[in-house]
Amino acid sequence: MNVNSYIDHTLLKPNTTERDIIDLCNEAKLHEFYSVCINSSYIPLAKQLLKGSGVKICTVIGFPLGATSTEVKVFEAKNAVEQGANEIDMVLNIGFLKSKNYVEVLKDISYVKNAIGRIPLKVILEISELSKNEIIKACEICLDAKANFIKTSTGFSKSGATLTAVKIIRKTVRDKAKIKASGGIRDYETALKYIDVGVDRIGTSNGVAIVTKKLVKTNSY
Repeated sequence: MNVNSYIDHTLLKPNTTERDIIDLCNEAKLHEFYSVCINSSYIPLAKQLLKGSGVKICTVIGFPLGATSTEVKVFEAKNAVEQGANEIDMVLNIGFLKSKNYVEVLKDISYVKNAIGRIPLKVILEISELSKNEIIKACEICLDAKANFIKTSTGFSKSGATLTAVKIIRKTVRDKAKIKASGGIRDYETALKYIDVGVDRIGTSNGVAIVTKKLVKTNSY
């Protein structure tokens, strides 16, 4: 199976250099990945490097904690789109969700979605911080807010994606939203398992290793 088109080729480390972004974009073009997922400061560089390639640019908002104000997230998202981002991955406000302040969680997501219009919005749940019931509730709110994707993890918390969580998400959203699994997916066989249970996108910094079927023994995203 060709998994290349499922991959958001990801590099979100704080010490990422311009050279790293150049290499990331070149790899994405070579392997025909769906997108690169980068911090917003590098959108202009990525846009220049990927021009005419078909590889899209994804960026993160409210990353990695999700605790910035809605107004800040809206500004970040609008600015990213103006700079050239094709997709937005925003982090859900976990504290609000755990406080059962569902109105604020809904507003947070809805305002960002309204600000970016038809640009796909992925909402990162950070499943390692949530119970099964909290995952279900978060998914229901995301659907109400018209989010396009549910994303499992930032890759910066205790753990990343799990097949169990993806199955819970899929059962909850059915065909009303897509799923992005991220965090800890480092090899071809694991990627196939996630695709088999219904993910539409895979966020990983190990995209090259996955598509060339090379084993990665690291703690990378």
